[in-house]
Amino acid sequence: MSPVRQAPLFDVELAVVNVATVRQLSPLRYPGGKTWFVPYLKRWLASLPFRPAEFIESFAGGASAGLTVLYENLADRVILVEKDRDVVAVWKAIFEGDAAALAQRISSFELTLDNVRTVLSGEPDTVEEHAFQTILRNRINRGGILAPGAGMIKEGENGRGIRSRWYPQTLKHRILRLAPLRERVRVVEGDGLLELERRLGHSRAVAFIDPPYTAGQKRAGSRLYVHSELDHPHLFHLASRFTGDFVMTYDDDSLVEDLALRSGLKTRRVLMKNTHHSVMRELIVGRNLDWLD
Repeated sequence: MSPVRQAPLFDVELAVVNVATVRQLSPLRYPGGKTWFVPYLKRWLASLPFRPAEFIESFAGGASAGLTVLYENLADRVILVEKDRDVVAVWKAIFEGDAAALAQRISSFELTLDNVRTVLSGEPDTVEEHAFQTILRNRINRGGILAPGAGMIKEGENGRGIRSRWYPQTLKHRILRLAPLRERVRVVEGDGLLELERRLGHSRAVAFIDPPYTAGQKRAGSRLYVHSELDHPHLFHLASRFTGDFVMTYDDDSLVEDLALRSGLKTRRVLMKNTHHSVMRELIVGRNLDWLD
């Protein structure tokens, strides 16, 4: 018999985060990105009774959470886990490869449709070239979507088309700002669930878990990401066994609340703005959410 779902006692009615006020660190404009969550992230980490030895972002994507923790030195070490090999190439180029060469490639590129087609039709022979292709596609595609079938921006801002989100000097500076921090980062191409399982008993490891949103009825993640299928019940089971602290973000969906209830976890709703500037609600899931009060 299914447990009876109970709504949270109250929602978190904090002011909607203005993402323009949040420091942008990632060179990727990632669909479903968590820039809006950064103020909550800092609040959560400040509430912990210990400094995290490891901060793991198990579905890194644009990695706004992990990069914030890295840049502001909020944990000893940051682990970025991602399945998408194209996205992984970006993080490996910045933190393990020749970040300066990648930054220079971006800043010197003449963005024309012909040049874009030439670059994207080629097979990359270095991790830096692979990363450049990924950043280029991410910046010229609608919504930053990298999944198959994503189309290029047509009109864009003020009719600028594919140039609408191409800011080469800004991207260059972000990459060069991150690269010197590489000693405290590890990039893992692989399964976020497996990396969580490996750290179940690590009392000073904390995890930010932002999985593809495919658990509920909307299943928005299925069209946004190359890897969107996930065993959500298993993820909740792992989270409930995680010795260190964690926070998950999810669609505001009754199926997600049921999964949390079955796993003995708590949920709270928070306000956020989507890419169309509409105010929406998302769920924050955790073992202890008192830091939201």
